[in-house]
Amino acid sequence: MTKKEKAAFVIESLEKLYPETPIPLDHKDPYTLLVAVLLSAQCTDERVNLITPNLFERADNPKDMLNLTVEEIREIIKPCGLSPAKSKAIYGLSEIIMNKHNGEVPQSFEELEELPGVGHKTASVVMSQAFGVPAFPVDTHIHRLMYRWGLTTGKNVDQTEKDAKRLFPKEKWNSLHLQIIFYGREFSPARGLKLEKDFITSTIGRKSEIKKWTK
Repeated sequence: MTKKEKAAFVIESLEKLYPETPIPLDHKDPYTLLVAVLLSAQCTDERVNLITPNLFERADNPKDMLNLTVEEIREIIKPCGLSPAKSKAIYGLSEIIMNKHNGEVPQSFEELEELPGVGHKTASVVMSQAFGVPAFPVDTHIHRLMYRWGLTTGKNVDQTEKDAKRLFPKEKWNSLHLQIIFYGREFSPARGLKLEKDFITSTIGRKSEIKKWTK
C-alpha cells in the first residue's frame, strides 16, 4: 500500500469513527482557548478542564488577567504542572495582547508565536480551532501514529507536520488532526497496544511496529 493509499484509508476510517470533532479543551473564545492550550503542555486535557473554570471565573480576558499577579495565577494553575513558567507566560501574553493587539488575540501564526509560551503547535491549535485557518498541530499522539502507520520517518514533529500536510488534503487538516488524537487515545496508546483493537495499525502499520506488538 502506498502512502497516498494509506492516507486515504486513514481518512475514510476516521470519518466513520469520528464524524464530529469537538474541541477537547473547554473555552468560550480565542483568548480562553489560547490560555487552555498553553496550560495543556505536559498536562491532560481533562485536568486543564478542571482548572480553567477557576481561572476564568477570575479572569477570562486579557484585561482582567492583568489584574491578577503572576503569583495568583500560579496558585490557581498549580495542578497543571510547570506553573512558574506557565503563569509568567499567561501574564506576559495578556500584557502583549492588550498593549499591542487592542485586547484581541492575533490571527496570524507569526504574531501568535511572538507571544510568551506560545510555540508553533499552540499557534497552530489556535489558528485551526479558534479561527478556522487550515493547520495541522502535531502532538505526541499524532507524532506516534504517523510513524506507526508508516506515514513519516518520525524523526521530529516538524517533519511529521510536513508529511501530514503533504499527504492529507488541506480541507481535512482541522478535523483530521483531532480525529487522529481521538483514535490514538482510544485505540492506539503508546504502551499496551492491542492490535486486535487498533485496526488501522494492523491494516497499514509499518512491519516493525506490527512485529513489535505481536511478540
